[in-house]
Amino acid sequence: MHTAAERIISTPGSPQTQDDAVPTARTPQDGPEVGVDETAGVPQGPQPAGATAAGARDLVRRKRVGVLLVVALLAYLIDLGSKLLVVARLEGHAAIRVIGDLMNFQVIRNPGAAFGMGQAMTVVFTAIAAAVIVVIWRIARKLYSLPWAIALGLLLGGALGNLTDRLFRSPGVFRGHVVDFISVQHFAVFNLADSAIVCGGILVVLLSFRGSNPDGTTHHSAKKPAAEAPAASPDDQV
Repeated sequence: MHTAAERIISTPGSPQTQDDAVPTARTPQDGPEVGVDETAGVPQGPQPAGATAAGARDLVRRKRVGVLLVVALLAYLIDLGSKLLVVARLEGHAAIRVIGDLMNFQVIRNPGAAFGMGQAMTVVFTAIAAAVIVVIWRIARKLYSLPWAIALGLLLGGALGNLTDRLFRSPGVFRGHVVDFISVQHFAVFNLADSAIVCGGILVVLLSFRGSNPDGTTHHSAKKPAAEAPAASPDDQV
């Protein structure tokens, strides 16, 4: 027979055994320790649908802004490279015929706007170009449409191309003359930045006529919920 002391020693949970117990490492087979929440701080269950949709929409916006920046950078670099080339090779030389008498390459310093307009308003056009860049960047904060991203990228690249001439070419800052070199008979002399601005502007007009917005919605879809909203019945009115 066991004595009373032996029964106390061998009884689990007794004060004596708790004081003398040696802690042992737990294994995965032992399961979670009682009273310890091992899932604290870990998200439980699926994420809310609203959070998932917001994350996906933000990803789309980032991609569209990326397209805008890539298009703008390409337009800017092509314009800048073409100007550096024609200034180094053509300025001070006779015009080069490209398509008979219809189109020639000849370097002209233009103090005005696109296609030689407003030559006495150089500073004004410089401020307008800077304002256009700011407006495009503000629109990009809510940009979800791919065609709008391309259109705004063309506008941004063209505006930056001519603004670079205004800032860094002679006769001085904000009064620099833009390098034009594409001469079309009975039309005007322009550069690739002007072409990008015109193409972007035409695309913006077409998108607006189709009812497309930069945020990916359309004019028709915006008006539809209001038109389909049921009228309040006399019983609902107080």
